[in-house]
Amino acid sequence: MIKSPLFIKVCVSQNKTSMKNFNIKYLFNKKFAHMTLLGFSAGIPLYLIFSSLSLWLDQIGIAKSSITIFSWAALGYSFKFLWSPLVDTMPLYYLSNKFGQRRGWLLFTQLLIICAIVWMALTNPALGQSQLVIMAMAAVLLGLSSATQDILIDAWRIEASDKKDIAILSSLYIIGYRIGMIVSGAGTLFLAHYFGASIKSYNYHAWQYSYLIMALFMLVGVLTTLFIKEPKPVEKTLIHTKNDYLAVLLVFMVVVSGFILSYQFTSAFKKYLIDSVLNFIPALSFVEGAYAFLQFLIAIFLSFFAGKQIYKLNFINKQMIADVYIKPFSDLYLRHRKNIGIIIGIISMYRISDIVMGVSANLFYQSMGFELDEIAKIVKTFGLVMTLSGGLLGGLLVVKFGVVRIMLLGAVLSSVTNLLFMYMAQTGKSVAFLVVLISADNLSAGLAMAAFIGFLSLLVNRSYTAVQYAIFSSVMTLFPKIIGGFSGSFVDAYGFSNFFLLSALIGVPVVVLLIISLNKEVFSFDES
Repeated sequence: MIKSPLFIKVCVSQNKTSMKNFNIKYLFNKKFAHMTLLGFSAGIPLYLIFSSLSLWLDQIGIAKSSITIFSWAALGYSFKFLWSPLVDTMPLYYLSNKFGQRRGWLLFTQLLIICAIVWMALTNPALGQSQLVIMAMAAVLLGLSSATQDILIDAWRIEASDKKDIAILSSLYIIGYRIGMIVSGAGTLFLAHYFGASIKSYNYHAWQYSYLIMALFMLVGVLTTLFIKEPKPVEKTLIHTKNDYLAVLLVFMVVVSGFILSYQFTSAFKKYLIDSVLNFIPALSFVEGAYAFLQFLIAIFLSFFAGKQIYKLNFINKQMIADVYIKPFSDLYLRHRKNIGIIIGIISMYRISDIVMGVSANLFYQSMGFELDEIAKIVKTFGLVMTLSGGLLGGLLVVKFGVVRIMLLGAVLSSVTNLLFMYMAQTGKSVAFLVVLISADNLSAGLAMAAFIGFLSLLVNRSYTAVQYAIFSSVMTLFPKIIGGFSGSFVDAYGFSNFFLLSALIGVPVVVLLIISLNKEVFSFDES
């Protein structure tokens, strides 16, 4: 009898694992330490592109509209599935033979990340437009290389795991990632302040030293890569020439270039069209977000149209395109076609409640009258501790009860905790209640993410690990981010209280899907 995919079956069958047989020594497996350190390495680059760099540029006096352009540098995180097949199958000269496919690529991308951070540190954007352009180029390199590192770490986590430790590895990855984000976020700001940077006095060397120290922190990932074991390779029948791989790379570059050019072209009309509409109907404040979504759709359509034209040319190995791009997608569909609707619904909506609420959370804290130091201490520092605790708790609970049940618990808690924000919006500022609120919200978020990452890891076929997980990790944030773009307009029109109620309600559909999947045993283990 043909059973449903093994990685899904194992997931829920874990509820038969008894905690009384759990050996505490198991937690000291070297693989767990390696996973935490790799998670730390993955968490370092993100804030060096966003919050830390934004504050650096803001101190110079660069217009905020120009600063936001740097967000393009992180497009790689949303579209990394486009080049994940190359990372999955294309060998790197010398490195793949010396260290293996996963470790060779991982070492290469980590060295690229270090080079990008050092490049940013050696660039002073205060010296003029040319230096600002160079900074943008360095940020783009950092975004692409760090997104590629994510692909490889996700692949290593899945391929190096077995059915009893995949949830714990997912939890440890989250812990390491969060610590890395704190180091590159709060740590960079602390160092810049220590070396003499302030709002009133710009000090390039303060930022330079801070970024150079962040580059040194990336050595943690490099050393870990040198010590970890290469996962046992999966049998693959993909044997192609170097020119075949370069041709696929060309298709990818055309697709990305088409996306960027299309978005820039439509942006030229944005201000004129938005202003024209708002002059006639000021109440349509959501039209800017709607136009941005339209830009996104047009850019996607035109970029893939350009890629399709390149695909038709004779120098492209069409069989290789089918192998590295089409087969991973078709494999997902063929293995999960009976439940594809439920799976897509769960993946695309599981984080919607958290992400949509999180977009306006900091605005809410400030509007309630909390000082910046209160937000930093309670929301950022204490909140991190609760998130890490939730991630570890989620991994342990998955071992006992199964990933889908803990996903359901996390989805319910994520929606319910948003109602606590609604309560504070109605009752006013309270430091004590903020502590309770952050404890509940971050603990549930960490628990939910640990289970969710385990769920995504169990869905993939190890023959296409890098590609399929990259697809999942891109899809899981796309829809929530689109909806989150409208959150500011909703708050302006209806207030924070109604906004938090809505953010709780939009989490209900995924709860329903998870209940259906449990009742119908969509992901149950068939022991027959």
